[in-house]
Amino acid sequence: MAAGSCLCGKVRYEINGNIGDVVHCHCVTCRKAHGAAFSSVAAVKVDDFTVLGDEHLSQFESSPGKIRHFCSHCGTQIYAKRKTSQHIVLRLGSLDESMDDSMEGSLQLKEKNHIWVSQKASWYSIDSHLPQCLEFE
Repeated sequence: MAAGSCLCGKVRYEINGNIGDVVHCHCVTCRKAHGAAFSSVAAVKVDDFTVLGDEHLSQFESSPGKIRHFCSHCGTQIYAKRKTSQHIVLRLGSLDESMDDSMEGSLQLKEKNHIWVSQKASWYSIDSHLPQCLEFE
């Protein structure tokens, strides 16, 4: 099981299943929503994802059919979901994990690629061996 939370701890979640491969999204909406050069995300099945403290969860439809969920108190982005999808897009920065990779139970996630590189910030250079996709792939 994996778990995560927002910065203030009012919203917590548990994952009782697999976390998909890590994708680094450089699209304009991810950059704006996170105030960063990109957002690192992974897919999780809806049925494997449980939110605790959801009364503190707010949402915003950032593009047609895509709802971003975040803590209404501290603003931490938790996940996004398309209305027709059976997966959520987990914001990996919200995961609670050990800083010591040798500890039992630490996450072993695999990076897949950078997406929406066509919209990446001009002030950021990607220095990575991962594939770079101009759009979503």
